[in-house]
Amino acid sequence: MTLFRTDLLKAGPPADISVPRKKNMMCLNESVLDPYQTIDEAFHQNMQQVHLNRYFSGVTSELKKLLVDYVGHGITGENLLWGNGADDMLFAAFLAVRENNDAFALSLAPSYFDYSTYSQAAGLGIRFMDFLPGFDFDEKEYVKVLNSDNCRLGILCNPNNPTGHLLSDEKILYVLNNTRKPVLLDETYFEFSGITWVDRIKDFSNLLIVRSFSKSFSAAGLRFGYIVSQPQNIVELRKVQTIFNTSIMVQTFVMTMLMNKDLFLRHTREAVALKKSLYEEMQGIEGLKSYPSHTNFVTFSAGERSAALFEHLKNNDIAIRDVGAHRLLKNCLRVSVGSLEQNRYFIDQVKAFFAA
Repeated sequence: MTLFRTDLLKAGPPADISVPRKKNMMCLNESVLDPYQTIDEAFHQNMQQVHLNRYFSGVTSELKKLLVDYVGHGITGENLLWGNGADDMLFAAFLAVRENNDAFALSLAPSYFDYSTYSQAAGLGIRFMDFLPGFDFDEKEYVKVLNSDNCRLGILCNPNNPTGHLLSDEKILYVLNNTRKPVLLDETYFEFSGITWVDRIKDFSNLLIVRSFSKSFSAAGLRFGYIVSQPQNIVELRKVQTIFNTSIMVQTFVMTMLMNKDLFLRHTREAVALKKSLYEEMQGIEGLKSYPSHTNFVTFSAGERSAALFEHLKNNDIAIRDVGAHRLLKNCLRVSVGSLEQNRYFIDQVKAFFAA
């Protein structure tokens, strides 16, 4: 007899995020905007009405109203569930669909690496289907596996991380139309792409959309994410959450951000413009291959020199991410969009590397 689940004994601990800690942190798709400094006064004013010694607060209902308004497309509070980041929402979905030890989820690959982390924690297996060259995917083969006996959930990341590309609308539609299994559409980066399927929630009873405040709302350290789905799905997902799963202070901060959402959306538009400029400059550097992106990062490769470029940037106080573990991204690196000055410094250092 063991104290814990046998599958946990066989598994390793969650992998640490291995990135350099440098002055220019361009590695984790974070924003350069500090939301606390931006809405400091407004947040403190709202906190005057909050009593942290109490479990319940009027902030919760006000936040739900503001989030409903932000998501739009005719959704109501019954379509929403929130928690501690998009990761928490993934974990809740994995917990809710796990039926037995043979159950598994299906994801395309390469995609968000923590799908494995949270499915493992929930006791749900996971299988991966590789993208085709050019990051297309075989929708018929995907549906075939999704509809197999023990598959409990399909995962589609759109835009995809770490490639930055958008999935075909026609292929997402094909998947949704040809399965009764739940399909989780990860829209963590949707504010940068402008593409969402929230307007189709009413059409598909098996569609779950996950979003985050970590990227466009610049609040990676706050931990707030949410799911949009049909009400009957929200009821079931809520059953795997703890009762008071999100602190009133976090809810108050998110409420304040939504009350000032135009500031953050303007910053997102600026980040998109900076990403476009960064990508275009990278396209002009001989020896560098950059992939088009609908997110706030650019994935690129210097071929066999990628590892040396990574070290060169690290030695010059720039941290980026090595995303080359999957065969389709061999020798690939990923840089997050920084400030205008950071982007300029990054380009200068890349050019200096190739000029040496």
